[in-house]
Amino acid sequence: METQLEKNKAVVKRFNLEVIEQGNLESFKELMNEQFINRTAPEGADNGPQGMIYTFNQVLRPAFPNLKVIIHQQIAEGDLVTTHKTITGTHYGLLMGIPATGKKVNIQVIDIVRVVNGKYIEHWGMNTLSAVLTQLSRT
Repeated sequence: METQLEKNKAVVKRFNLEVIEQGNLESFKELMNEQFINRTAPEGADNGPQGMIYTFNQVLRPAFPNLKVIIHQQIAEGDLVTTHKTITGTHYGLLMGIPATGKKVNIQVIDIVRVVNGKYIEHWGMNTLSAVLTQLSRT
């Protein structure tokens, strides 16, 4: 029998594959609580559900149309799931003002997601996007 911890990890895996990698809006609606808060959203950015999907579908996926998410490991405790992952892709589109370079990128990410009733309710994260932006702007 699948434990609640395993179910929560499966929710996060599904979000990474279907929402981040594939841009599936139906999956996003199924997996995102309306009260969701991104605790590490950039200052001035929308820290709710719309800010989260904007980041994936309007910023990352257009810049990296071949985007993939590789999950290295997940740890679950209580209603929290921590994921160490790499987002990879080739820079084929505009990314935060930086024109396409054709370079392959690897964005390292550590996320902590609170999952309640099978949905994302809170998120904290750290990533290396700023370092990737610096590398791409030096082209």
